[in-house]
Amino acid sequence: MRRINIFDTTLRDGEQSAGVNLNFSEKLEIARQLERLNVDIIEAGFPAASKGDFASVAEIARQIKGCSVTGLARSVLTDIDAAWEALRHGAEPRLHLFIATSPIHRVHKLKQTKEEVIETAVKTVKYAAAKFPVIQWSAEDACRTELDFLAEIVEEVIKAGAKVINIPDTVGYISPQEYGQIFTYLREHVPSISKVDLSAHCHDDLGMSIANSLAAVSAGATQVEGTINGIGERAGNAALEEFAVALHIRKDFYQAETGLNLKEISRTSSLVSKLTGMAVPANKAVVGRNAFAHESGIHQDGVLKEKTTYEIISPELVGLQNNSMVLGKHSGRHAFRNRLNEIGLTVPDQDINKLFAVFKELADRKKEMTDDDLVAIILEEKLSKDQQYYRLDSIQVQYGTNQVPTATVTLYGCQNEKIQEASTGSGSIEALYNTLENCMKEKASLLDYRIQSVGAGRDALAQVYVKLDFGGVETSGRGLAQDVLEASAKAYLNAVNRVLYMEETKKVAVNG
Repeated sequence: MRRINIFDTTLRDGEQSAGVNLNFSEKLEIARQLERLNVDIIEAGFPAASKGDFASVAEIARQIKGCSVTGLARSVLTDIDAAWEALRHGAEPRLHLFIATSPIHRVHKLKQTKEEVIETAVKTVKYAAAKFPVIQWSAEDACRTELDFLAEIVEEVIKAGAKVINIPDTVGYISPQEYGQIFTYLREHVPSISKVDLSAHCHDDLGMSIANSLAAVSAGATQVEGTINGIGERAGNAALEEFAVALHIRKDFYQAETGLNLKEISRTSSLVSKLTGMAVPANKAVVGRNAFAHESGIHQDGVLKEKTTYEIISPELVGLQNNSMVLGKHSGRHAFRNRLNEIGLTVPDQDINKLFAVFKELADRKKEMTDDDLVAIILEEKLSKDQQYYRLDSIQVQYGTNQVPTATVTLYGCQNEKIQEASTGSGSIEALYNTLENCMKEKASLLDYRIQSVGAGRDALAQVYVKLDFGGVETSGRGLAQDVLEASAKAYLNAVNRVLYMEETKKVAVNG
């Protein structure tokens, strides 16, 4: 049974999804959960891209010790230096170094000949190998690269010190049969190929990322890259939870397995969905709400008689439980803290009293507090406070079927100044968002608005996700409250604050 390493790039390729911008604390929380999931490698970001990326990669490398932390770098010496400074304190620092190899990239992007591309690749791999114990080298757009040239450059970078060779289907172009043939070709035509691990990195533009990843395993790949929930550029990356469960269920065929703790899959998927604001489709494999639902009478009858008639994956395999402990207003601090530990939420000792007070305040208004409620309020309190440029003080919305909806908002601004505005709209949300826009003195376009309940019941918490174009920057935000309008206001402010945080980080980088 071969062991397939899992390379998670949720924090790098995943964060490149349109409208997704995670803050420092959110990235750390995801990294900790990936460590619990037991991925082998976490690609924490692109250290040379910005001061913010550098800082988050460095902190993740310092805190995460259960798996290797890596960062992306172009084949540029300054990129490599930045990555080393960010990653040097990690348990096993490694570098993910890439250069484009396909004709279309060589001609139009790099403007280099084949010989020049090889020279650059070899030079930078040698330079990086003097610092990093492990170099992963990627041939960007490998699947549209001439096979003989691909084999030639792979042999040269292995000689230069690369330990992992990654073959990305950068634009999601290739078919499973063709992708497997690339790995077979390299194994047959690269003399030093036995010295390295072969890695697959697939995008889902044609809906074949999982099929291609599995084809690579069949053809000898020993590492697969992807993201949680398949988020990423354009149509996204291979969904790691789908790949891992497919390999587990069909290990009889693939004769391979991962080291993932599959019981952490559901929790990891939910966390990434909440923090990125990217909803998991109900019919998504493995983690969708309907993944284990049986509507058809024939299916229901079969499952009641014998689960395996229509259920090849058990909910328990991926960590779905039906026995959630329910807390309430009479629950004590010890039960609260214990439950947080059980559901995998890391809370520093100095924050526990504040969070417990928030819990008690909400428990007074809600009959029961489920695990979903706990996760929602902890993430809201713990992770949304990094960037508090605008803070909500109060809202008042007047609405009636025979009157014009009017909203009044009081905020505290970037300099802690009090801001009050009022405005109208064709509906209560429009009135509220028109008022908030007036408070910002900056044009904002609402691109998407979604609301979902956390748990069930009339007293369920409302979670609102928004996507905005604020000052020409696409951003997303989330808000949580028992009242839909309050949650909507918080989501709007969360999205705006993210843009202001990024702008502040860029100013620091320029002045620094």
